[in-house]
Amino acid sequence: MSHGAKTPPKRFGLNDLAALRDNLKADAERREAERVAAEAAARRAEEEANVFRANVGTVSTLRDRNRVQAPRQAPAPIPVQSRLNDKAVLEASLSDEFDVENLLDIDETMSFRRPGIGEDVIKKLRRGEWVPQDKVDLHGLRSDEAREALATFLRRSVRNGVRCVRVIHGKGIGSPDKLPVLKGKVRSWLVQKEEVIAFVQARESQGGAGALMVLLRQPKP
Repeated sequence: MSHGAKTPPKRFGLNDLAALRDNLKADAERREAERVAAEAAARRAEEEANVFRANVGTVSTLRDRNRVQAPRQAPAPIPVQSRLNDKAVLEASLSDEFDVENLLDIDETMSFRRPGIGEDVIKKLRRGEWVPQDKVDLHGLRSDEAREALATFLRRSVRNGVRCVRVIHGKGIGSPDKLPVLKGKVRSWLVQKEEVIAFVQARESQGGAGALMVLLRQPKP
């Protein structure tokens, strides 16, 4: 073994993303349970104080005699925004290291369909039987900008009940090396999004090799 060999970068798969999502969900549930318990304890303390005051009646305040008033310790704030940020990061987390090649059907268009999705879905997409209801144009964007724009677009489309969309990544004609830089990245990002159940290269009238027709999972009722 050569001591100068570099360790290949770790590839993140769907299982890694699923484990991250499960960890964040468990942490959110634990924090929510702590918040509910703290509120219940506060309500019980207030009820006990009300009972005490009702039994004791009116009292007068004693004069302060060089007493030290210890500061009240406020409970730790619930990091609601942090949780929301973590959720948003999880939803938008798309790795450039994800190995997509073994998940794509090996044909001239490198199509994709999730397990359980029939070949007839791919055929209908190719024939244009699914009409795109929305589109996002990533052409000309830097990789980070395109990744964020795609994640935001997919979340909005699923939320609005959109089933079929067109994703334009360009043919690379305007790039310095004339190569479609985003073409492979977009395919990899789409495979990592669970709401994407299939995609194929668009028909020539819809962008050809510079675009994809993407079928999205219907939102749960």
